[in-house]
Amino acid sequence: MKRLMTHLWRGACAACLLACSTRADDWPQWLGPERDSVWREMGILKTFPDGGAKVLWRQPIGSGFAGPAVAGGRVFVTDYVTEQIPVPSAGRRDRLNGRERILCFSAGEGKLLWKYEYERPYHISYASGPRVTPTVDGDRVYALGAEGNLVCLRSVDGTLVWARDLPADYDFETPQWGFSGHPLVDGNKLICLVGGNGSIAVAFDKQTGKELWRALSAKEPGYCPPTLIEAGKTRQLLIWHSDALNSLDPESGKLYWSEPIDASWGMAIAAPRRDGPFLFVGAIVMKSMLVRLDANRPAAEVVWTGRKGIGIAPTISTPFLENGHMYGVDREGELRCVKLETGEQLWSTYDATTPGQGLDNASAFLVKHEDRFFIFNERGELVIAKMSPDGYEPISRAKIIEPNSNTVRSGREDPIVWSHPAFAQRCVFARNDNELVCVSLAAE
Repeated sequence: MKRLMTHLWRGACAACLLACSTRADDWPQWLGPERDSVWREMGILKTFPDGGAKVLWRQPIGSGFAGPAVAGGRVFVTDYVTEQIPVPSAGRRDRLNGRERILCFSAGEGKLLWKYEYERPYHISYASGPRVTPTVDGDRVYALGAEGNLVCLRSVDGTLVWARDLPADYDFETPQWGFSGHPLVDGNKLICLVGGNGSIAVAFDKQTGKELWRALSAKEPGYCPPTLIEAGKTRQLLIWHSDALNSLDPESGKLYWSEPIDASWGMAIAAPRRDGPFLFVGAIVMKSMLVRLDANRPAAEVVWTGRKGIGIAPTISTPFLENGHMYGVDREGELRCVKLETGEQLWSTYDATTPGQGLDNASAFLVKHEDRFFIFNERGELVIAKMSPDGYEPISRAKIIEPNSNTVRSGREDPIVWSHPAFAQRCVFARNDNELVCVSLAAE
């Protein structure tokens, strides 16, 4: 009897371990379930096979910078369909006519399940398509278009639940580079970076689209996603617009504190990132800042501001903070490690991002998995590497998608891919301007 019980116990443990190791996680929004750039799924490969990454399926889509979201066995992505092909320029708004779409595919085989589309003329710079990753919350999916069309759809069939036209509703012009702040679900609220007088941040009832509160004014709204933290014994909503980093009460929009930091050309893009008492924001031309959060109340004080040799000045990529250090990509593609308390740059490398040289606004996206990082660069490569204050250790890399978005930046005319991938179901889901791919990252 004792031997039988031991056998059954071992079998139960093995079944439990198998279930844990094969559990498929979702990636229902930008930067993952917790919006923290951490992939927690088990059973993931350590290095790529000799033959390269295994593509499970491909599906044609239109153009855009918006990354995919994965939830409930479905993949959601937005795109733009137009007959006009502009030559992108950072300083010029292009006029296009076309259709914005929200597409839903099955995660397993890539079958198109439904699409929702609407006519939307563009008058923005880099008019390739939407920039914002869809946000999936239960049976709803929220999508924000490049010109400010905010829609709530039923995730099962794409039926429209409610819609808002943000520039029309709040009386302002779409920002130069389009709407890019990924909406944040918080309880019954959908919190969005909007624009206009007194309405840089707006909370909507996620069920109806009705406004719950609005807050803040600035020269420009910027492009930074709303971010929640808990510090000073208080839940705080962080909104970084073109003029300042602001902390609000997420329930009312009431201002707790504000620290000035003027983002060059309004390019407040990377999300605020926290490690212990420290909170970092940063943008190009060394417009970066580290603040120390008060432990007992919602307040902050500046520790240092960015300058040559101090900090990181990212263009579009959000840095990763842990254990008193920050890892992030600077303006010309330098992947760096910085000591948080002082801003000291400990090491720098181009290996993960560009072909051994600095290129204007070169970038890559960082996601932590266990003791290593998956780094998706603008050349369509996925790099597995370890990073610590002691240095950068590349492990393996594979090309998973072709860069095909044309860009003109300070003489650069090379194609790039600038959309954040999703990591779910032991796969990576990535897109460029003509296809969505699912690549297996499962351990053999």
